[in-house]
Amino acid sequence: MPDEPEAAAPAGEAGLSKNEQKRRAKQEAQAKAKAEKAAAKAAADAAKPKPAAAAAAQEEEEEEQDPTKYFENRLTFVNGVKEKGANPYPHKFQTSMQLPDYVAKYESIGSGEMSADGGVGLAGRIATKRAGGKGRLVFFDVVGDGAKVQVFASADKFSDYAGLEKDEKAARFSALMSTLKRGDIVGVRGTPGKTKRGELSLFPTEMTLLTPCLHMLPKVPPGSSGLADKETRYRQRYLDLIMNPTTRSTFITRTRAINFLRRFLDMHGFLEVETPMMNAIPGGATARPFITKHNDLNLDMYMRIAPELYLKMLVVGGLDRAHATAVHGRLFTAGGVASRHNPEFTTCEFYWAYADYEDPTPPPHTRTHCSPTRTGPHVECRGVSSHSLLCTGPDQVHGRAPLADGAAHTGDDTSATRPRHGLCAEHGVECKPPLTTYRLLDKLVGEFLESQCLHPTFITDHPKIMSPLAKDHRSKPGLTERFELFANYHEMCNAYTELNDPVEQRARFAAQATWRRKAAGDDEAMFVDDGFITAPGPALEYGLPPTAGWGMGIDRLCMLLTDNESIKEVLLFPAMRPVGMAADFNPDCQ
Repeated sequence: MPDEPEAAAPAGEAGLSKNEQKRRAKQEAQAKAKAEKAAAKAAADAAKPKPAAAAAAQEEEEEEQDPTKYFENRLTFVNGVKEKGANPYPHKFQTSMQLPDYVAKYESIGSGEMSADGGVGLAGRIATKRAGGKGRLVFFDVVGDGAKVQVFASADKFSDYAGLEKDEKAARFSALMSTLKRGDIVGVRGTPGKTKRGELSLFPTEMTLLTPCLHMLPKVPPGSSGLADKETRYRQRYLDLIMNPTTRSTFITRTRAINFLRRFLDMHGFLEVETPMMNAIPGGATARPFITKHNDLNLDMYMRIAPELYLKMLVVGGLDRAHATAVHGRLFTAGGVASRHNPEFTTCEFYWAYADYEDPTPPPHTRTHCSPTRTGPHVECRGVSSHSLLCTGPDQVHGRAPLADGAAHTGDDTSATRPRHGLCAEHGVECKPPLTTYRLLDKLVGEFLESQCLHPTFITDHPKIMSPLAKDHRSKPGLTERFELFANYHEMCNAYTELNDPVEQRARFAAQATWRRKAAGDDEAMFVDDGFITAPGPALEYGLPPTAGWGMGIDRLCMLLTDNESIKEVLLFPAMRPVGMAADFNPDCQ
């Protein structure tokens, strides 16, 4: 049988020998295998954790993305940790000390030196994160309790990676670093030391994510010291505290001021007491009260606007020096929200038996000793330092500014009201209805006297109509023994010789209720408190000794101490309008 003809050679291979064809086929197979191997290696490399430097660059890119996407990514990470059986929110991390204690203890270490102490544990929030050392180093600034410590993280220092190959060590270090983001709360354990540049650091052998921050922290604009948007700062005070160290200092000053007042009064024999938060009748001050409901009694109750009447009842009972620092129980007035007023606020009031309104005024040689200590740095208030406003000698106190012509202000009839209304109109002083003599006088005093009180100034001897709880002046008919202290244009404190005549007190309450509330619709007028004056609880009729009363607004004091013009800056959670509500929204409701 004749041999079959050989198959035609493929196009382009005509004339090639069988050996050449085999050689070329082998080359093609080798090239294909090499390409597949390279593709597999690339896929494997892509699956491996990136070096720390690359991971840090990716993190910066992530922080530029949409905040919603960032939140979703972090939530996915947390859920992934849970699915692996791990806990992204550990129950505890044993610390050795707080960050300020760490700084104080190890600040003396020399540059480039390490402490002999090992296993020192710290915890705090990551403020900044940056990579270095070709991906084998990551630097964190960890903050807490007002202090900052650098964490100098190196793959070579971690105890869990000891004995691993270089690539494996770098991969695991990078994987850990990629899970730690700005804003996370971390626990760090390692050796204290300083870098060659003298930066106090902790060189960790262990880092643990304690609480992931799911939201992207606000970016601080170049040239800014922190979060500046006031709406965000007031509504999300936790962000303000995270981003702005000065906010923390403000509230430390506030706490120290309150503690100082407590210590000062305690040293002078005053007893701190508590008074009811809800009252059947609002009393002790002229203000519009909040109304709440006692369901079991089906009774309207009024939130406390002042502790005054209760404190005077205690003086009647023999607690000759009683005071209430309304810290755990605030005062409430429904008077709106403004730069100097918050609906709930803090005061300190004391009552001092067998004294008059001259006694709570410190003599000149003691005034420099009556301000809280350690309240922060020297600050400026409208060009006048707060230090000079507080620690002032007798030549700097502008003394007394008596409210003259008091005899003409003893009534609230039309003849007394009309000339004050004319004065307000003449000088462009706005006074909203009801146009009572008290309200008109108050507006005129604010315009012409309070506006001049930059330096500490006592405004004294107020008309009786403006002071229903103060005793008649012993030598000036129509006036009362009362003073108000102003500084930096703010009222700082208010004091009287207390009215202790029950007949006169009831007459004044009744006059206010008639003149200002019923006739003129003034919802700030005082009610008649029968429990204070007559049956069923006639406290004043049992005898109130001659007594001086004194009250100070803590919030305004803190505004002065911290050089702030807005009360919102000294309240951790100030009252805010609901988001979206117009600034002029004022529904006609009770």
